[in-house]
Amino acid sequence: MSFQRAARAALAGQSFRSRVFVAVAVILAGLSLSCGSSRSQGGVPDHRAYVTEPATGSVLLLHINGSTGAITAGAQTPPVQNTSPNGLALLPSKKFLYVANSRADTISIFNVALDGTLTLSGTPIPAGPGPWAAVIDPSGTYLLVTNTPPNPSAPGSVSVFSIDSGSGALSEVAGSPFLANANSTEILITPSGKFVYVTNPGIGMVTAFSFCPPQMASEPQCSGATSILAPVPGSPFFSGAGASGLAVDATGRFLYVANAAASNPSPYQSTTGNISGFNIDSATGALSPILGSPFTSTEGAGPTALTLDPNGRFVYAATTGSSYSIWCFTITSTNGQLVAATSSPFSLAAGGLFALIDPLGNFFYIGSSSASGIAGYTYDPSTGKPTAIANSPFSTGTAPGKMVFSE
Repeated sequence: MSFQRAARAALAGQSFRSRVFVAVAVILAGLSLSCGSSRSQGGVPDHRAYVTEPATGSVLLLHINGSTGAITAGAQTPPVQNTSPNGLALLPSKKFLYVANSRADTISIFNVALDGTLTLSGTPIPAGPGPWAAVIDPSGTYLLVTNTPPNPSAPGSVSVFSIDSGSGALSEVAGSPFLANANSTEILITPSGKFVYVTNPGIGMVTAFSFCPPQMASEPQCSGATSILAPVPGSPFFSGAGASGLAVDATGRFLYVANAAASNPSPYQSTTGNISGFNIDSATGALSPILGSPFTSTEGAGPTALTLDPNGRFVYAATTGSSYSIWCFTITSTNGQLVAATSSPFSLAAGGLFALIDPLGNFFYIGSSSASGIAGYTYDPSTGKPTAIANSPFSTGTAPGKMVFSE
């Protein structure tokens, strides 16, 4: 029944006051739906997400069905040539989206409308050379961006910007960019906001910083710090050849790193790549290997993207191709050790661009370098086994860069 018919039926035979009340209620209900209710027909909240498209120089809005996990492409920002957008980060308020343009050496700021569409805010601001990945600290006050210069001999760095919560404007902080060793790529900040970790694939290392904005100056890890990013004692830490993807557990105790090119001893010599596990010192941010690290799969090669499920039970590693391409490990809660899940690795369509689990922990998405850019899966909460979502993989038109959830 339409809202108009419902209103007429409700108004029949009612007093003037009752008619006004019912009419207003019906109108408000209609407005609630027309303004973009975030619930699917099954009553499970739908999601929105954004994905960068380096080849076209644009950002694509994605609609995710909360009941099925299916992805539908939405509005796309106007293409801008020679920008190659890659990393992106969404402010916790969901008002502004920041995109790192790796070829243009700039950062674009987008206003986010109620329906999720994006509008460019002003002119992109200068960034470091080759901005690659982006993250916002838990307070929503600072944007951190890794810089990977095209010249492999040039040092990598991290640029830090303060965020104006009202306008979304960025202001680079004193001392930025901060040196982060060669080929700095992926970046992660711990849930506490105390520590920042950056991977250096070319040298197989992880560069670690204490995060010391003014409001955290009294924290132990910031004692003696003279800048907002202070190197952690002992940094950089060896992880393994091709160190790339990063993941941290919700407690901030354990850090995991995908080493795409690392070799393995017998009986795993046929597998290329592994996962390093580290204990995070809660006082200093220093890393020490978890007993048994690194962890690997019985088959497969080249893990580059990592993610943890929200309950902290599973670590997934994604590789390119479809043979033995999704590795799944259970996390031992007491010591962070990884144990291969039953039937892992799984020969399913995957990719090495990104690996994400939706905010409710229902669906698992992997980015691949093809036009059918996102593979989607449900996963068994007991065993971790992934199952392809109907009609997966989902097209993004061109190969995606990075992806972030809006809600």
